[in-house]
Amino acid sequence: MDEANQTDAAAGEDPFAQLAEVFGGCTALLLEDEPALSDHVASRLTRAGFARVDRVESGEQALEATAGTPYDVLILDRLTAGLDGLEALKRIRAGRGPSADSPALMLTALGAERQKVEGLLGGADDYLSKPVGDEELLARIAAQLRRSGRRSKANGGDVTNGPFVLSPGARTLQITSADGTPRPIELSPLEFAIVCELMTARGQPVTKTMLWDRCWVEWNFLPDNFVNIIDARISALRRRLKDQCPEVPDAMHPLIVSARSQSLVFRDLDGVG
Repeated sequence: MDEANQTDAAAGEDPFAQLAEVFGGCTALLLEDEPALSDHVASRLTRAGFARVDRVESGEQALEATAGTPYDVLILDRLTAGLDGLEALKRIRAGRGPSADSPALMLTALGAERQKVEGLLGGADDYLSKPVGDEELLARIAAQLRRSGRRSKANGGDVTNGPFVLSPGARTLQITSADGTPRPIELSPLEFAIVCELMTARGQPVTKTMLWDRCWVEWNFLPDNFVNIIDARISALRRRLKDQCPEVPDAMHPLIVSARSQSLVFRDLDGVG
């Protein structure tokens, strides 16, 4: 099996199946005026574990819904009749209602760089261009819920995974040796950024598009061969981690495994002897 395409079978369980635990009990507001797409997204979220998905077709309806309901996530189309999704989000944020601080994803056909920047500056936490696959959408929603949870707990501390301790603030990754002594893992800035994204996901899938957006920050566009660039870097990172981590059993390598076609997961090593 090609190293860059190792499947989630290597990790023992499909990480996307585990999202039901993340989404369980959650509520979403979906602003989408295209009935077929609204049906599909709502159905997919419900099957993934969401307790309720409220659907509206206009920005005015979104304002009315959020005025009295706290939603765990807002998914907003930007092009809607009347009040558009971006303006609705700005008013939701300014209104200080029960959903004012909810994570928001723009899901829109307006995908130019300038429009994405406008959306993010307008209050969106993420910006997705249509069409978007179910895998990408679910992974990004999970990432926003995870970050929202960390903010609510005011916990920006270290992440522990088996023998590894990741310190995002200090930008260090350490492994505990057999004698109990912590030892730093040498990583380039890009490699550390990748490991940080994957480890802070705590077993949840991170898509390659998400990695590109967050780690290859010097690029202001998505090249056609971005997957090949990521795969080459991940392959080298797997080898670097294996070379520097003799404490980890060979059976647990590679530490970074693929989840379905376009997502990656850092193995859960808690409880591994």
